[in-house]
Order: sequence, then structure tokens, then C-alpha cells
Amino acid sequence: MSESPEQQLEELSLLFSISQILDQSLDIKQVVDPVLEAVGEEFGMLRGTISLLDTNTEEIFIESAYGLSDQEIEKGQYQLGEGITGKVVESGIPQIIPKISDSLEFLNRTGARAQTPEQEHAFLCVPIKLGNTTIGAFSVDIPSPENDTILEQRTRLLSIIASMLAQAVKIRRDVMEEKRVLMEENQRLQDELRDRFKPANIIGNSKSMQNVFDMIAQVSRSDATVLIRGESGTGKELVAHAIHYNSHRSGKPFVKVNCAALPETVIESELFGHEKGAFTSAIATRKGRFEMANGGTIFLDEIGDLSPTTQVKLLRVLQEKEFERVGGNDTIRTNVRVIAATNRNLEDLMNQNIFREDLYYRLNVFPVHIPPLRDRKSDILLLADHFIAKYNKQNMKTVRRISTPAIELLTNYHWPGNVRELENCVERAVLLSIDNVIHSHHLPPSLQSAESTGTRLNEGLQEALDSLERELLQDALKSTKGNMAKAARLLDLTERKMGLRVKKHNVDPRIYR
Repeated sequence: MSESPEQQLEELSLLFSISQILDQSLDIKQVVDPVLEAVGEEFGMLRGTISLLDTNTEEIFIESAYGLSDQEIEKGQYQLGEGITGKVVESGIPQIIPKISDSLEFLNRTGARAQTPEQEHAFLCVPIKLGNTTIGAFSVDIPSPENDTILEQRTRLLSIIASMLAQAVKIRRDVMEEKRVLMEENQRLQDELRDRFKPANIIGNSKSMQNVFDMIAQVSRSDATVLIRGESGTGKELVAHAIHYNSHRSGKPFVKVNCAALPETVIESELFGHEKGAFTSAIATRKGRFEMANGGTIFLDEIGDLSPTTQVKLLRVLQEKEFERVGGNDTIRTNVRVIAATNRNLEDLMNQNIFREDLYYRLNVFPVHIPPLRDRKSDILLLADHFIAKYNKQNMKTVRRISTPAIELLTNYHWPGNVRELENCVERAVLLSIDNVIHSHHLPPSLQSAESTGTRLNEGLQEALDSLERELLQDALKSTKGNMAKAARLLDLTERKMGLRVKKHNVDPRIYR
């Protein structure tokens, strides 16, 4: 029995409505309820379900339903091949049950069809497919029609709607999979960040500092000699501290020596000790820093300033792990880890024969480079907050924030003195603050900009050059007491050019005589 024009028109109207619903969103969560309502109105549907297959557990669950309570939806779970829904998902073939009461395979798993009058309804179930793969099922309960042809027509229409829903189901699954991958990646990154080593005594979250932290973590587990490179004020001593106190030697001494602060006549005695009477002021035997650091770590700061003689003796300690005190003959064995630091270019010093090449290679076993503050500007505010807290406590102040203009000055400055300079600036600002806020005028003049001081240049380049030239001419004439010839020689000009420039700038030499 073919469909009447009226039925065909109704079907086309339904499909058009569903296509409009799907055009609004391809997320099945947003479209499934309106689609079920549209089908319900057209079919006179008592109940309807869209069930999906969980590919991991191979369980079929109800994604959305029409005419079912939340408790009934929760009960509606099937295994592949179980019940009508399970068979449709397993086989990919639609099922038509003219009367539910006549079907032995119908499980009524949800319990919604327990009432006798409802058992005379028909049950239609069609697969939801993506290509040749069945990913779910669309089922409806409708009043039993007069003949099976109507059921077949309804099933065919339901199959068309199911194919339209399949794309929305795919997008839903793709979104869920993307979320799952993102959550796993986020968790992996969090675990990685949590496991990454960060010394308690060093502040910094920048990538360059995290590289330093990773190197500290690697070398701390060994006894390798470390050479810390970096500009003055970058925190080389803090890195040495971190290496020692995160090593197996942390319970042993950490001895610091500033090689640049000690004169050449004293440095050898400081490092290796001396015997009584070794020199005029040696009134008693004295242990050196290497003996004091036995079992622990010695930190040799400014290693590039060691004298050639001391370099030779230090090389022996690194190679043989032994030395003699000044004026002594007994060889002393030592178990010391050496960490050296310098802000000088040791390679240039080697080329000038100021620093020994063999000592350089002994020290440079594991180099660690500390980036200057200008290369880790994301750490500036972290450091500033730390120093504010430190000097608040020391000076009984309560500075709570840094003003926006002050932040701009701090982040735009090039910091030639690095972290040490930043600390000094913050200490000064904390002391000057009277309203618990650090303002731009609390920062040193070296940090100020033309905008912050209102000294923006108001003249062009040529005017500035003319002003400078006039000033130089006046200074030269003042120094030579108005003598044009001497002033010309002082400025490396001919007398003719001197005369032209004096005339150009309307400078009268006579007033300087």
C-alpha cells in the first residue's frame, strides 16, 4: 500500500523540521530532545529512546529518552545481542514488533511497559550507523496500526532520521574523545610539573630558570665538579647552595671562599691552611678551607681571579684529592666536592695565558649557566614580591602592592646588576613608601623613563645636534680663554671651520677672555 500525498507531505515536513534542528547544533546533547519531540508528534509516540554503544565496555545505554523517567532510563542497559535493542545494534538490521505482548524477545528492561493496555503498542527499532559501523539504536513505541505496511513506512522514515542523527552522535563522540585526550594531557603535564625539581632557595618560573633547576637536579645526585657561569648578581651562590643541600653531602659542611676578596699572599693559606711558623704571623697551625670542608662541598667564587701559583695547587687538589699546608710536609687527603663560579670569560683568560687550560677543563666538568635577569623578565615581579616580603619584615613595614607605573618601570628596565640590583631597588622603595604602595617615584633615577619623569625630548634630532655642537664650542672657548686657534685644535677642527661654526651658532669668543 503506497503512501498518500498527504502522508508524503507530512514525512517531508518532519524531515525538514529535523534538518533545521540539526542545523542549529550538531551536538547530540542539544538536538536529541527536540528531535524526539518532533518524532513523537508525528508518530503519536508513547515512548522513544536513543541508545548508544560504549565501545570500551560493549554495553548499550540510553543517551536520551522520550516518555521515560530518570530511573527507567538508568535501567535501560543492554549487552550486544540482548533483547531487541541489543540485536539491532549487533546486527545493524531494523526490527519491527507489531505487538509488544506477542514478542518473547522483548525484555522491558526499563519497566516502563508493565501496564497491560500499553502492551498492545508496536515497537520499532532501527540502527544508528556511521558507514558500516552500528553505533546505537533509535527505538519508538507507537500505537499498533491496522496493517504492517504502516509499520514498514514508519520504520523506513525512522531509519532516515537515524542516519541524520548519526553525524550528531559522531560529533558528540569526537568532542568527548577530544576532552578525554585533553584531560589526560593536562593531567600528564600537571604530574610532570609537580615532579619537576625546584630548589626552595631560588625564585623563578621562567623557562630559562626551569632549565637551570633541571640541571641542578641532575648534578646534585653526583659528585661531579660544577662550574657556574653568569653575570654578577644573577645568584650563582644560591645555585651552589641548592646543589649542595640537595646532594648526599647535605649533612656535611658547605664552605665558601671568595677568591677575588683575598690577596694573593693570603689565598693559599686560606685554601690549604698553614703550619705554625710558616710565615711571620703564623703563630699557630691553622686548617684551610679544604680541610674544613672535608666530606662536604667547597664553593670557590670568582675562580677567574686566582693567581697562577694558586691555580697550580688547586689543579693538584682536583686531580689527586690531596695537598700540603703552607710550610708543611705532610700530605693531607681530602674528600671535597668543588663548585666554582665566575662572571669572567675564562676562554679569553686562557687565550691571554692568565688562566690555565688544564684547570679550566678540570672545573668545567658540568657547566651551569645562570641567565641574566633581562632574559627572564617573567620572574621580575615574583622576585619583587619576595623582596617586598623580606624587607617588610626587616623594617616593620606593610607594603602591599606595586603600582602599575612602577611595574612598567621594573619590567622595561634592562637590569645590568641583575637580581642583586633588583633587590637593592626594592629595599629602597620599601623604605620610601608611606602609603603601603610602591610607586614609580620610589624607584632609583636609573630606572626612570622620560614618561615617568616628564622629561620627554621636545626637540628634533637636528636641534639636539646643534645644541650639543654649541655647548662643545663654548666649553672649548672657555678652556682656551677665548683663543680661537687653540679651541680649534682642541676640537680637532681647522681654524676656518671653527670660525664658520662660531658664526653659525652666534657664539662670541670675546666673552671668554
